[in-house]
Amino acid sequence: MITNFVFSCLSTGALGQEEQCQQLGYCVTLSTTITAEAGHCAVIPCSFKSEFEPKVIIWFKCENPPNPCSNSDLVFHSNKSNTDIQSGFKGRVSLLEPDVTHKNCSIKINDLSKSDSGYYQLRVEGDGDKDKFTFKEAYTNLSVKDLNQKPEVKIPPLIEGQQVTLSCTAPGFCSGSPPKITWMWRRKGEKDSHIQGNITATKTENLTAVTQSHSSTLTFEPSAENHHNTNITCRVSLRGNETRKTATLNVNYFRKPQIFGKTTVKEGDDLNLACSVDSFPPSVIKWNKVGTDCNLQNNILNKSYNSTETFLTESPHNSSLLIIDVTSEDAGLYICTAIYQNDTLTEEVIVHVTCE
Repeated sequence: MITNFVFSCLSTGALGQEEQCQQLGYCVTLSTTITAEAGHCAVIPCSFKSEFEPKVIIWFKCENPPNPCSNSDLVFHSNKSNTDIQSGFKGRVSLLEPDVTHKNCSIKINDLSKSDSGYYQLRVEGDGDKDKFTFKEAYTNLSVKDLNQKPEVKIPPLIEGQQVTLSCTAPGFCSGSPPKITWMWRRKGEKDSHIQGNITATKTENLTAVTQSHSSTLTFEPSAENHHNTNITCRVSLRGNETRKTATLNVNYFRKPQIFGKTTVKEGDDLNLACSVDSFPPSVIKWNKVGTDCNLQNNILNKSYNSTETFLTESPHNSSLLIIDVTSEDAGLYICTAIYQNDTLTEEVIVHVTCE
């Protein structure tokens, strides 16, 4: 029997939830406000107390509290044979605890859209004609915002010629419908395209009873020519809502040094040689002349074997060697050495000095 003694009692519990007693023996604990993003899901934590044993849990969505919801606002009914549920909510709302006698009224709403924003109200029913109670003064205000979270893209070190696997994890852990994850690749000045020769795989991992992790992997063999300094984009679509994350690919690679410049010069002229090394990250470039102790690494060197000056200009991928007013003693074998991580490559050139 339901007493007619009416009172209101409010207390605050954990996680921002409040217990509100609308009538003696009839209390509900709800989160007053929940914010979520479109495409994800929302969990409305809920528990209640009643004088009768509940058999049915019903949820309504209202636009203007404190006016009570009507049957036309029905979004969930634990009796699956009920056909009054709004069409837009069918199949998207579920109880976290199917056994309603536990008085756990928590629900999960999947595949959120901004139109799901509103005030959600609880009603419980039992077997008796009078075993019905609507918690009219207690609401959860659900606010659904635009999808702003970005996917998480993980890129391990990229080494030319070695197969590598990238991963992209969709934002959030509660989406309902699996998201569509697409990988796109773009060179500078070009449009997005699919990476050729790649292998993609998707994975869904159940983390808890209500959370899942959705991810995709991309496996390919990077090359400096095709992939270095290009952009990779992971695009995630969640029930019509799209988000993406773009990252730059940096491929580790190393090329043999190349020497440019005239190797035959007249005595009294200038010798100008350039050593170029294409690599990422940049290599350390050194010049030296065979038969001398001169390591040509300082910007200006007074050579020990004659009185002319040597100028060395360095940049990330080049080292230029300039010898002013060469003499016959400047003739000989010059070596450019490129040191890249644990590798070393050399290139050499013979300089001839002719008489005027």
